Amino acid sequence: MDSHGAWTSPVRAADVAAAGLRFSGVAVEADGALWWAEGRPDEGGRVAVLRRGPEGEIEEFAPDLDARTRAHEYGGGSWLPVPGGGLVLASVADQRWFHVPAPGAEPRALVPDDGVRYADPVPWGGGVLLVAEDHRATGRGGALRRSLVHVRLDGAGATAGPTELFTGPGFLAAPRVSPDGRRLVWTGWDHPDMPWQRTLLWTGELAAGPDGPRLGGARVLAGADTRESLVHPGFAPDGTVLVVSDRSGFWNLCEVGADGALRAVLPEDAEQGFPPWTFATTSWAALGDDPDDDRIALLHAASGDAGAVGHRLDVVHRRSGRLDVLDLPFTAYLPAVSAAGGWIGAVAASPELSARVVRVAAADGTVRTARTAGPSPDPAYLPVPEFCTVPGERGRSVHAYRYPPTHPDHPCDGPAPHVLFVHGGPTAQSLAAYSPEVAFFTSRGIGVVDVQYGGSTGYGRAYREALDGNWGIVDVEDCAAVARHLVAQGLAAPGEVGIRGGSAGGFTVLAALTGTDAFTAGTSYYGVADLRALAEDTHDFESRYLDSLVGPLPAAADVYAERAPLHHVDGLSCPVLLLQGADDPVVPRRQAEAFADALHRKGLPHALVVFPGEQHGFRRAENIVASLEAELSFYGQVWGFDPPGVPRLSLR
Repeated sequence: MDSHGAWTSPVRAADVAAAGLRFSGVAVEADGALWWAEGRPDEGGRVAVLRRGPEGEIEEFAPDLDARTRAHEYGGGSWLPVPGGGLVLASVADQRWFHVPAPGAEPRALVPDDGVRYADPVPWGGGVLLVAEDHRATGRGGALRRSLVHVRLDGAGATAGPTELFTGPGFLAAPRVSPDGRRLVWTGWDHPDMPWQRTLLWTGELAAGPDGPRLGGARVLAGADTRESLVHPGFAPDGTVLVVSDRSGFWNLCEVGADGALRAVLPEDAEQGFPPWTFATTSWAALGDDPDDDRIALLHAASGDAGAVGHRLDVVHRRSGRLDVLDLPFTAYLPAVSAAGGWIGAVAASPELSARVVRVAAADGTVRTARTAGPSPDPAYLPVPEFCTVPGERGRSVHAYRYPPTHPDHPCDGPAPHVLFVHGGPTAQSLAAYSPEVAFFTSRGIGVVDVQYGGSTGYGRAYREALDGNWGIVDVEDCAAVARHLVAQGLAAPGEVGIRGGSAGGFTVLAALTGTDAFTAGTSYYGVADLRALAEDTHDFESRYLDSLVGPLPAAADVYAERAPLHHVDGLSCPVLLLQGADDPVVPRRQAEAFADALHRKGLPHALVVFPGEQHGFRRAENIVASLEAELSFYGQVWGFDPPGVPRLSLR
């Protein structure tokens, strides 16, 4: 019998890349037409915007543009259908915005090519409102000026520039216009807060004057007297302001009164919101434009028991709180939902179903799929996730999903190698959904465990804040607890538990390898090795995030040095694989190079693979393939198996 890790699998790295369409948004129209954006690895990661009409025809509007904005570096909110037909979208090449009135039409530039980035459009006044991020006055890592602006669709702003309406807090997001077009709400926050820590909900009056549009009476509507996260703002059809607040300890959708008082629409000890790492995230959408229609499409955790069964998409009646449960076959959703005319647009998945763009009829839950990320393999090769809660340090509970080795020709009754997947953020979460990347390992006999360490979202504010001041401690302890649980339960053999993660997850990987003996192999995808260097050399959006995760500088300088994995390589005794984008603006490549140099001096087996043209996350198909095959070969060399059909990674 083939050893674990060497099972012959139909899930190739090339299949993972080919199945890796990355959906990043959805919009539905009242007639049932559906829009979405998809990143295409086989086109170098280019983001295409498509529309499926009511009769099923699919058209791409701007095939020569890559619809990405780099506002906040992570982007999001890079396109929007506009009234009267057509599309506005960003181009990653120069960060300009364009209007495309029809499929294949020549894009018309809307803003100058002048170093300003824009995101999060909303239609208003014959144009769109956008968040503007001005990079002309300062370099990367410095504070940037952000504002709300109005851009006309006739192209006049391509030379004159947009009309500025508001500038205030250091960060602005989610401008949303009332149904009558007279009011605007948006969120704002300042360093050192992140939007999942504290935000303010702003409002103002919109008017179209003889000298152009203007915004008057800007004021804080909610959040001034509390420390809460207010996200996903907007309006109900009758003009009521809605926002998702975590004042109760969980993100819940709330009505906002004129005095800023909040009333939960569906009170739950479960999350109804998501951390806005990117623009244009939302968990809700009004189903129609009739003021008497109070139905809201809502994404919410399916269970208060730590989200054990994922998320649901249901319909809540705003005034009564009554919930209409939709019987949908999905357990995971992108933090983006759209609704119009009784239709709901979403990006959904389950453990058996790959990510897909869907249109759901709110009346009866009928689902029509417009696009899938790729074909799912034979279900016989797909693992069924097992939710577990593991006892952690100091009485904490650690949530995780385990994906056991799964193959129709190989029963898995005994211990098997396992790899812990550590999500990034660190304020993020992993969902129980089909992942070709997970199946790549489990179908070869390697178990995978998604660890929701303290600091993860999805379990309430207290769980999220467990990492405050403790990054590199709580996350490491929780991962080590899961690793030891696997061995104690006979699921993993001693000496055959590895750990892998990207970005902030890569930091946890390196910290766990240098600070514990729970792992015998580790793979860091563009991970943080030097916290002080990260604080001094990262982008503005996250440049003060470490104040809460570690401590403010310079007072906490000693803590930064103590927590940095780069300073503790002497405590490391196992091989390490480092995978890095050459042009990463978030975690620069010199972090990986410095860690590799330290490994070389210590004489530990390791490899550093740098991918030219890649930034923070790999978009190109050939690099996705190369990184996965390098990782599998790496585990094979460490744990003594020879994966068939995979090039051998050269370790130093």
